[in-house]
Amino acid sequence: MMHTVTKPRIGGPGGAVAAWAATRAALLVFVFQVVRFPGQVVVHDVEDIYRGWYPVLRTGAFPAHDVAWQYPPGAAVPLLAPGGLPFLGYASAFFVLALLADAVVLGALLRDARHSGRMAGVWVWIGGTTLLGPIVYARYDVMVTAVAVPALLALRRRPALAGALAGFGGLLKLWPLLVLIGAPTSRTLRRSWAAAAATVAVLLGLSAALMRNSMSFLAFQQHRGTEVESLGAMVFHVARHLGWHGRVEMHYGSMEFLGPHVHLVSAAALGLSVLGVCWLAWWRLRARRFTAATPYDAAFTALLVFTTTSRVISPQYMVWLVGAGAVCAAARGTVLRLPLLLTLAAALFTTLEFPPFFSHVTAGDAWGLLLLGTRNALLVTASVMSCRRLWAATVPARTPGPTRPEPAEPDPRSTVLTP
Repeated sequence: MMHTVTKPRIGGPGGAVAAWAATRAALLVFVFQVVRFPGQVVVHDVEDIYRGWYPVLRTGAFPAHDVAWQYPPGAAVPLLAPGGLPFLGYASAFFVLALLADAVVLGALLRDARHSGRMAGVWVWIGGTTLLGPIVYARYDVMVTAVAVPALLALRRRPALAGALAGFGGLLKLWPLLVLIGAPTSRTLRRSWAAAAATVAVLLGLSAALMRNSMSFLAFQQHRGTEVESLGAMVFHVARHLGWHGRVEMHYGSMEFLGPHVHLVSAAALGLSVLGVCWLAWWRLRARRFTAATPYDAAFTALLVFTTTSRVISPQYMVWLVGAGAVCAAARGTVLRLPLLLTLAAALFTTLEFPPFFSHVTAGDAWGLLLLGTRNALLVTASVMSCRRLWAATVPARTPGPTRPEPAEPDPRSTVLTP
């Protein structure tokens, strides 16, 4: 009697895990510098900056006099964590922990795919982070994403857990709090934000009690200028060719423009971010049609808006967008497939402009302007398109009066909207 052997589907979980393992082996080869990635050394932050902060943090204090320290107090957790693997050395232990955080995101998406039957999110995460290259493991943003993605996936069914995770993520790097913006009902919104606020309050209290200078990051964050990769920087990249007299220097931890009118462009970027907050708040008040995909579409849109309008668009910020975009892609009924594809294209151009051709970006020559201008144009287009599509999908053309949000469409992962 013959038995047929069922081979695992290439596009199924087995194929995804194999692809993840292969691409992650390549990333590790680069961060361990077995093979040098083109351009500048991408592991500088880990080997020099993070490792330099490590002994200070171990004494129970934050780096109060280092202008590069611009992170919330929760950042001490991933920066101290490599000390738990002393046999590897600081940088090696950090890369291993980054790999584990990557695996956490993959596991969360695979678990979600098992319930939904949709593998798109898994492949977006694998593909998007591969496009970003070794920067994924050379900064601690992947560890923050490993908290934010489970928070977003839990939002519809377990809002208190989602809020607690987002609150913890917010103390790592602020942006995970944005994943709560699309909570599908007022009750879910209240429960998630209450849990987030409680988590932030408790952890802030603990950090203040256990470590000195826990809020010192605020003093340095407010003095940041216009970083050379940001949207606002395009003004000065072009202006330099028209006679503007300014310069590019390391300033408050990143390469920034310094010179006449820089403060005006920085203020304009902050103004755009404030307008982004106002638009999101207005959308939340007007939204009436909530589907199973709406919480994820809203989170991705919010991250796009804040990343694009920021005074600083560091390459590692794209890890946030790939993580939120992966959750979006996994949702049945998402309206943001095209903005997500544009974001993945922006990830590729981000890797080209840093580190391989970063010298061209800082010089502002034609090649640098082409790469950076394309990346930023993709982000702007994706942001505007996401806002328009989210609004069109959730806000009725005419709203006669306050109504309750419509129930979410049935989703294979859950038969109820909220607990």
